[in-house]
Amino acid sequence: MSSHIVTPGPYRATKLWNEVTKLFRAGMPLKKHRQHFRLYGNCFSASAAVDWLHELLKSNSNFGPEVTRQQTVQLMKKFLKNHVIEDVKGRWGMEDLEDNSQLYRFPSTSPLKPIPNCSPVKRKKSISMMDREGFFKFRSSKKFDKEVLENVDPEMQDSPVESASTETERCRELAEEDIQVIWKNVTLTHLQKLLGSWCLEDVLDPSQVNPQFILHNMTKVNKHGVVSLEDKTEDLPHWVLSAMKCLANWPKYDSNQPSYPGFERDVFKTVSGYFYSLSQPLLTYQYYELFVNILGLLQPSLERVAIEALQLCTLLLPPASRRKLQLLLRMISRMSQNVDMPRLHDVIGTRTLLVQTFSRCVLSCEDVDDLDELLATRLLSFLMDHHQEVMQVPLYLRSAVEDHISYLKSLTTWPGSGVAMPTYSFCRQISTQEFEEQKLSVSQAALADLLENLIKDKTMSVKEKKKKLKLFQKEYPDIYSRRFPTTESEAQLFSDKPKIKPPMLLGIKKGKTFSIRN
Repeated sequence: MSSHIVTPGPYRATKLWNEVTKLFRAGMPLKKHRQHFRLYGNCFSASAAVDWLHELLKSNSNFGPEVTRQQTVQLMKKFLKNHVIEDVKGRWGMEDLEDNSQLYRFPSTSPLKPIPNCSPVKRKKSISMMDREGFFKFRSSKKFDKEVLENVDPEMQDSPVESASTETERCRELAEEDIQVIWKNVTLTHLQKLLGSWCLEDVLDPSQVNPQFILHNMTKVNKHGVVSLEDKTEDLPHWVLSAMKCLANWPKYDSNQPSYPGFERDVFKTVSGYFYSLSQPLLTYQYYELFVNILGLLQPSLERVAIEALQLCTLLLPPASRRKLQLLLRMISRMSQNVDMPRLHDVIGTRTLLVQTFSRCVLSCEDVDDLDELLATRLLSFLMDHHQEVMQVPLYLRSAVEDHISYLKSLTTWPGSGVAMPTYSFCRQISTQEFEEQKLSVSQAALADLLENLIKDKTMSVKEKKKKLKLFQKEYPDIYSRRFPTTESEAQLFSDKPKIKPPMLLGIKKGKTFSIRN
């Protein structure tokens, strides 16, 4: 079955659910099956449905080959729960589904989920997007590639800490709050430029973005590029860090560690148990919609854009969440590439097990979402393969901030001068329908003004005015009828014009005749 890429935008997870549902209902082969001495038509077995759906998901560009058969079974269970399918006796919802020969069919009702009209993010009507030409002096992607990929050693990243104090010294005339606002606005603006065709405000409330997190994640990093925490109580517990180092450096971490069979599995359970106990995923519930939409960029031709977008999105995270994410990605990446790592599962390979285990610890929705596991699996697989680039501190962003500060200094005089810093106004992307409606209303308002000017023009003769009004009525009858709803209102326009007597008849009295012979 052919499928299309579900483009980024609000409620992308719901759109993906509807896409998979439609493809499954349209393509799943239906046959006659016999069960318990009874023949059922237009149905299918659970195993056959899992086979077909598994192949669909692996070949679908929205999900990819990382989808496992067990995840497909879980999705089939959600299909049954949401009445996408029902058993041959019409039961669904409370029933359970297994990968066996039990028979199911499609109900006659539509299983598609409605997509709300409102935006998923509560926000003010006007949100800043500051993308004025020349206002920000961003560096090109080529220059960014050259700086970050060629000139920067990812293991030697303590220069941001040093430059932070230097930058603060240079910009003492700007308040700390002003600098934080600049960091936030420049970050969101560059993120919008990367995303391009869809509007950032559809999936993110900029008013909830904490600029202190961005500044901290950019400047408070150690020599390995991992964010440092001022409050050590927010860090990973010592026993979890030790367990993660043990797995990441297996088997060379500690010669005194136990060596009994299955020790590595116990350590793995310790680490996974800690991440499962966290109150929310590492990417936070707040940014669920944002990261789900970044998944739409995970195409071969857009890989660089996806990496840059993820760089900026992870800067929005609380520093504690970003640090835990960095350390987790380093651990599972090393584990998946370690040929000496013993099997952690009797059936599932190490990489697949790591992705399945930690995917929902990285990305999940606060409200139960039916595609969470599939979406999180794809995102975590990408992060594993590109974590060094994604979790780097983007040097081009600091350059953009410094350029913007210089620009503000050129516009701003010292405190007390009465010259305020420039304020930021944001544009909002609208739908095609809204654009057409606005275009029509604006043009009609302009035509209505033209009609009024025509009516009030006192320099135009009555004959010429009538001629132009008739022409206007012919071209724009709707606007004309709103201004003159009745013929009486139209006639009243010329009713108070006095009739002028011919000059030659003035002074001639009635009844008096004139003869040329007199």
